[in-house]
Amino acid sequence: MQTLHVDLGERSYPIYIGQGLLDQSALLRDAIIGSSALVVTNTTVAPLYRQRLDAALEGLKTATVILPDGEAYKSIESLQKIWDALVEGRFDRNTTLIALGGGVIGDITGFAAASYQRGVNFIQIPTTLLSQVDSSVGGKTGINHPGGKNMLGAFWQPQVVMADTDTLNTLPDRELSAGLAEVIKYGLIYDEAFLSWIEANIDALRARNPQALAYAIRRSCDIKAEVVSQDERETGLRAILNLGHTFGHAIENAQGYGNWLHGEAVGAGMCMAARLSELEGCLSTAEVERTRHIIQRAGLPTHAPANMSLEQFTHLMGIDKKVLDGKLRLILLTRIGEAAVRADFSPAHLHQCLADFTTQPKLAAIQAAENV
Repeated sequence: MQTLHVDLGERSYPIYIGQGLLDQSALLRDAIIGSSALVVTNTTVAPLYRQRLDAALEGLKTATVILPDGEAYKSIESLQKIWDALVEGRFDRNTTLIALGGGVIGDITGFAAASYQRGVNFIQIPTTLLSQVDSSVGGKTGINHPGGKNMLGAFWQPQVVMADTDTLNTLPDRELSAGLAEVIKYGLIYDEAFLSWIEANIDALRARNPQALAYAIRRSCDIKAEVVSQDERETGLRAILNLGHTFGHAIENAQGYGNWLHGEAVGAGMCMAARLSELEGCLSTAEVERTRHIIQRAGLPTHAPANMSLEQFTHLMGIDKKVLDGKLRLILLTRIGEAAVRADFSPAHLHQCLADFTTQPKLAAIQAAENV
């Protein structure tokens, strides 16, 4: 087991990474405050791992909320089910909420914990690669709104994050690739040497090599913990963690939440961000191609959906959370391994970038049809 720390003063907490952590009941029990716990999970994860928590929760007052699986259920209705279980079960403010699942479960459970009786303890047990390397760390919680992704939420740090890498053995290949998008992101924005390591080990990662996955998770969490420790509430540096996300959120919204996985949308979004960085004179064509190539090798889309228009992108990006005082802020790469928040990019360059990604797939489809 490896242990990292997110340094946030009185809100600091450990991240445990390793195999078989679900069977180490002392780790979980030590993080539970009070004598009651509510487990929140989903229909996919519950049959696989729910019983493994029983030993740690023995002797406590417990209940379980099992939600449907998928981004479409990251909603106010799901949040209401958690609130209802807490109120109907008479859980008090010493209750601990335990999120057992991927990013959707972690975000919803964290928001419920932040809002129930003005804030109760919660624990993250992420079971997907994406949640282990990204969403479980840093305290961002929330739900989607029909108008935009993660529009409702709160910053609420967990008591502990327990990333059991054994849970990745049951993860579908598509979900594994989606998680690799966030791993690649850390190399692009913060550590070119890590990106080079990913390029050299991408096949091992996709083959679920335990040593490769453990290192990728550890380094990703290292980077995120360092960034979050410097900027917990995303007033500056932390925003670089959103590389490709504004483009990606527009894709998720337009396609219907869950039809494109978050990591798939972010993969395409990072390609778009790299292209805009090139138009702004920050990246070379070779660096853009390097970005596209590693995203493609991870099994991720490198283009926007063929049915999305430039007008859709413009509208949906305009209502993203990163719009401040009427100005859209985007994360651009200043070089491979370094990123910056920009509101001063050229509108003409953004228009060109969006046009590139909303016309190429359609042209390719037309050309393919003509060649038949």
